[in-house]
Amino acid sequence: MFIYLILAAAAILSIFPFYWMFVMASNHNSAINSLPPAFIPGAELVTNFKNVINTIEFFGAMWNSLLVSTITTIGVLFLCSLAGYAFAKLRFKGRNFLFFAILVTMMIPPQLGLIPQYIIITKLDWLNDMKAIIFPGLIDAFGIFWMRQYISSNVPDELVDAAKIDGCSHFRVYWNIAVPVVIPAFATLAIIRFMYIWNDFLWPLVVLREESSYTIQVALRGLIDNYVRDNGMIMSGTFWATVPLIIIFLLLNKLFISSLTEGAVKS
Repeated sequence: MFIYLILAAAAILSIFPFYWMFVMASNHNSAINSLPPAFIPGAELVTNFKNVINTIEFFGAMWNSLLVSTITTIGVLFLCSLAGYAFAKLRFKGRNFLFFAILVTMMIPPQLGLIPQYIIITKLDWLNDMKAIIFPGLIDAFGIFWMRQYISSNVPDELVDAAKIDGCSHFRVYWNIAVPVVIPAFATLAIIRFMYIWNDFLWPLVVLREESSYTIQVALRGLIDNYVRDNGMIMSGTFWATVPLIIIFLLLNKLFISSLTEGAVKS
């Protein structure tokens, strides 16, 4: 019983920030700034959202984010699982050194690569282009590590050897044997990567110049006025920008939990 109480309290604490954001998004600015502030949803949700639409290109930015996040996530799933399979099942010279080198890159702050990456994008003439966000995000060190560990644990070497004896190429073994087994790992990596790209603010702010190409996180910055801050409008834009992430998580929820509990229960 005590454990259930702790879990219930943790769940309430986890949900409360989202509930509070919804309360602010559905109230007038005066109700938010009053003391004590409003704690229940108001009737200004539609009005605040209309203000968002009138201030920024909300739907265009949502489409840009959806496009970039989806393409990048699909690319990461394919490339990282392919690299993970190679490190897990292929025997080649320098395999351990290369894998160690990839792990080391996880310890380097992404901000350190900002300037070199910007110079490369400038030379490619990709500024203010979605390619500047999509291509640098197509490979991920954590994704390679995650897929390598999952494939090593869940795809038996005997199964791979049997497929090779039957004449399967390396890519066919990967596609027909490894991929169906690691679907839960795909779901987990998809959620993590989609959320990262969707919420990324710094890199899109650096390379995107025109409002028509803004992602949603960059576009939301336009809701902040230097003189008058409408918190209801800002929270309304933030609330609706969060909804796609919740939908993605709910769609992949079962596979996500399955991958995390893999091996925790033995028959």
